[in-house]
Amino acid sequence: MKLAFSTNAYTLHSLERAIEGIAEAGFEGVEILADVPHLWPGSADAKEVAAIRRQLERLKLQVSNLNANCSFGYWKDAPPEPYFEPSLISPDPRHRADRIGLIHRTLELARELGSANISITSGRMLGGMPPDLAAGQFIESIRPILDHAERLKIDVGIECEPGLFIEYVAELRDWIERLNHPRLGANLDVGHCQVIGEEVAGAVSILGGRIWNLHVEDIPGRKHYHLIPGHGTMDWAGLVKALRGIGYDRFLTVELYTCTRNPQAAAVESHQFLSRQVRGHG
Repeated sequence: MKLAFSTNAYTLHSLERAIEGIAEAGFEGVEILADVPHLWPGSADAKEVAAIRRQLERLKLQVSNLNANCSFGYWKDAPPEPYFEPSLISPDPRHRADRIGLIHRTLELARELGSANISITSGRMLGGMPPDLAAGQFIESIRPILDHAERLKIDVGIECEPGLFIEYVAELRDWIERLNHPRLGANLDVGHCQVIGEEVAGAVSILGGRIWNLHVEDIPGRKHYHLIPGHGTMDWAGLVKALRGIGYDRFLTVELYTCTRNPQAAAVESHQFLSRQVRGHG
């Protein structure tokens, strides 16, 4: 297992500074936020991507994931709740088409930056898109994404999120089996499992070899608030045992978008804690 840190803790800083800070903290990998203010797929050009690639090579950092869960960069005049919109199940077909296009570009960026996978979400069921209609719309939207992912040889990880259409690990497993596509898997956020009452080790077992990346953070009980690892009630020993049980050898990516005021301190402490948990030193 390898350790990474997400740049979404550094949204008050440039992507260049975020990558430098994550390397300084000791991580092997970096998850890049595929959104403003870091790497927005809608405007990223060859010069920007080349500069990122050179920096990663200089620092000997791998990309653990391109995080395309949200797309704040899409909105010039954001609606009251822009989280996860536009989505694959947005009632507006124009929004769905735009979202698919952004994900296609994210897949291309992943290939250019050497990331084996990207993460996305299913979207929220807004008015006019109840569960039965959302299911059909999700199938229609995800299939061209998976076809593009196969052409580029990039994995697509769905992240279960409280309140979204695909919310539970068992639901995601059903979708993986139903769509039967080798590129479809999970970006498993273990904190979300705890929030909605899923047993974390069980969630790891259910998804097995379809976990492309792991989001890790601590959680206070079942409240959805991301804490620095070691500050909450997560069963870290149980998580590590479960991951070893399935032979997981990809990244544990710390996601602390709640720590924008002092991301460097959060990164350093997270690396020290997880090094002890995963490798027995820190």
